[in-house]
Amino acid sequence: MAVPTFTRICGALLLAGALAACSSTSTSSGQPTQSAGSATVGTSSPSAGSSSSGAAEGTTHVDIRNFLFEPAALTLSPGATLTVTNQDSTAHTLTADDKSFDTGTIAPGATATITAPQQSGPHAYICTIHPFMHGTLTVS
Repeated sequence: MAVPTFTRICGALLLAGALAACSSTSTSSGQPTQSAGSATVGTSSPSAGSSSSGAAEGTTHVDIRNFLFEPAALTLSPGATLTVTNQDSTAHTLTADDKSFDTGTIAPGATATITAPQQSGPHAYICTIHPFMHGTLTVS
């Protein structure tokens, strides 16, 4: 009898996870929700460069894949533009804990940009849809 109960619990958890992944959110800053393609939150043009591990200094691009930010730690100059591409099959955000930057909802396959804060130091961020996803943008 323990197996059917276990199976029902696992099924319920999988269903709950699938429903949570399909939900959408709106941002408190009033940023538009993205449904496809590309949306710009910042004002500068991105430059090339990417890194997949560690603190990436000068990186101007973050990929979201497998429910992870790649790289999760990066360093930018104040006011630099960061391009975020969602390569997952569900929507994500890249949102500062203090809400100083927010991509809004990024649909699968879409790209958004943010502008790094002027304030130096570390700025923790999460995906507001999946709060277990986190990273740090250091401004210096």
